[in-house]
Amino acid sequence: MTDVLTPVLTENWGTPGSWQLENYRSRGGYAAARKALTEMTAAQVISEVKDAGLRGRGGAGFPTGAKWSFIPRDSPKPTYLVVNCDESEPGTCKDMPLLMASPHTLLEGVIIASYAVNAHQAFIYVRGEVLHIVRRVRKAVEDARAAGFLGTDIFGSGYDLEVVVHAGAGAYICGEETALLDSLEGRRGQPRLRPPFPAVAGLYASPTVVNNAESISAVPAIIRHGAAWYQSMGTERSKGTTIYSLSGHVRNPGQFEAPLGITLRQILELSGGMRQGHHLKFFTPGGSSTPMLTPDYLDVPLDYESVAKSGSILGTKALQCFDETTSVVRTTLRWTEFYKHESCGKCTPCREGSWWLVQTLRNIEAGRGQEGDIEKMLDVCDNTSMKSFCTLADGFVAAITSAIKHFRPEFEAGYHTPAWELFPYEKSALFARPRQVEEVAS
Repeated sequence: MTDVLTPVLTENWGTPGSWQLENYRSRGGYAAARKALTEMTAAQVISEVKDAGLRGRGGAGFPTGAKWSFIPRDSPKPTYLVVNCDESEPGTCKDMPLLMASPHTLLEGVIIASYAVNAHQAFIYVRGEVLHIVRRVRKAVEDARAAGFLGTDIFGSGYDLEVVVHAGAGAYICGEETALLDSLEGRRGQPRLRPPFPAVAGLYASPTVVNNAESISAVPAIIRHGAAWYQSMGTERSKGTTIYSLSGHVRNPGQFEAPLGITLRQILELSGGMRQGHHLKFFTPGGSSTPMLTPDYLDVPLDYESVAKSGSILGTKALQCFDETTSVVRTTLRWTEFYKHESCGKCTPCREGSWWLVQTLRNIEAGRGQEGDIEKMLDVCDNTSMKSFCTLADGFVAAITSAIKHFRPEFEAGYHTPAWELFPYEKSALFARPRQVEEVAS
């Protein structure tokens, strides 16, 4: 691994007016797009991204170049590129700051990726709640089009591309690529049964590439500096840099861009550590849908393979850190309530399983749990996981099973003692007073 912090995507975040086209161009912006369209073939672009080892930054970690190569070249239908900016995983905060600080980084990546897969229409799907982001990206598209970087005959290459910024209606499920496609088509966002996969029948039943915003934003640097440069960062199988979102009971939460393979201990040192007088109790390596880990895993390299060997998933690199004042039961309940609310309801195991898990967790939190409740929850989890169209159910199952694995005595205490008596919620609150105990117990 190279330097502890290696700003690539975040290099210009602190520059005044970093989101403006003239500032982006002054730092070499759109040079990579010009190079790709005028000096390289589409196949060469895909090969460069493959050689760089770029993997999807949306959570799955699938090789980006390989995903592009799945697009059929002989299809009579048009090919589309869709950028997933529907960031909604609890604890994840990387795509929105990226789009706010440097939207042209994303747009340049969109141009290169669209050229590589022979798409002449691209869509950027952004959460509707982040209206300031929607406005900023739309303004960036307008400025890029006025400068000749979008539209017809870009850079005199004969290549045409139009980009549409679409605001979603605020559903967590639309972060799942096929539900996003349904939403983009004007339908209710629900995951599709696969096959067919989006590469064959995606948006409007046409070949479609769906990539995360961070994945696409990494492409210009790869084309500009080369695959070997990108491969020099990261680990053997997890190449490049990524943005880690640090939050929770830490002194200085924020985004830290570093090569894959950095440890949580190193990131905590950079952020000033846990809040004064407290110590780490547990953390999530990739958001609330990934199995939680304990301080025993502080030195595990935060790359795809190492985190998987530790029994969790790197996911979106959302490092939520909780100290000893936190009730694991309450935390798990709040996460499960979120997933229950955000379930689209299409799949019975997810819809019903999340409901029953919330009821049981509420009883345990209130000290009204009964003997056998833990086993009942584990049984429901077993009958829910891997039995739905998408991985939403797998997310809340992972949170619950890992919590029971590491902190079973806290759940057993819920058979007789409310969680707020063992862990007064006021002690763990950061910004606002939590809901009253009377509300929880009612």
